[in-house]
Amino acid sequence: MVTLQSRDPGQPLFWSERFAQHITPWDRGGVPAELRAWVGQDPRPRAALIPGCGSAYEVAYLAQAGWDVTAIDFSAVAVATARQALGPWAAHVVEADFFHFTPPRPLELIYECAFFCALPPRLRPDVVARWAELLSPGGLLAGFFFFDQTPKGPPFGIGAAELEQLLAPFFERLDDRPVADSLPVFAGRERWQVWRRR
Repeated sequence: MVTLQSRDPGQPLFWSERFAQHITPWDRGGVPAELRAWVGQDPRPRAALIPGCGSAYEVAYLAQAGWDVTAIDFSAVAVATARQALGPWAAHVVEADFFHFTPPRPLELIYECAFFCALPPRLRPDVVARWAELLSPGGLLAGFFFFDQTPKGPPFGIGAAELEQLLAPFFERLDDRPVADSLPVFAGRERWQVWRRR
C-alpha cells in the first residue's frame, strides 16, 4: 500500500516520497525527441542548467555532446536516483533549491522539462523572475510547457495567454511547436518552446 505524507509539491518531501515509491508518471525514461532534434540543429555546446531535474536523463546526452551541464533538484531522493543512473556523469547533478542556487558559471541555457508545471501556480512569478535573473540577454529558455486548465496538480497546466504575460517582459519567443511523443499525463497539452532573454 502506498503511503504519502506530503501534499505540497513546493516542498522536497513531496517529491522524495514519490521517487522513493516509484510514483513518477512524468518520467520519460530517456531523452525527448524534441531536445535531440533541437541540439542537432544547433550543435554549439552551451553552459546549461536543468532545474527540477528528476532522473536527469538529459545530463548524459548533453555532456556527451560537449555541453557544460548542471542539473539540480531539491529532492535528495531524486538526486540520488539521477546520480545512480548517470554513472560517470553523476557529478553533474547537485542537490539544490532553484531559488537559491548559484551556477558555477554564467548560463546560456535553462532547459525546462516538467519543472514549471510541477510547482504550485503561486510560485510562477518567482520562477519566471529567477529564470530571467539567471540568464543574461541572449540566453535561452527552451523546453516543454504544459497547457491546460487543471485546477489540481501536479502537473499544473497554464493558459497560453497567461504564460505569454508572465514571460513577455523578460523573454521573446523564438519557437513554438506541438510535441509528438508526450507521456500520457501530458499528451495533447504539451508544446516545445524556445524563448530568448531580452
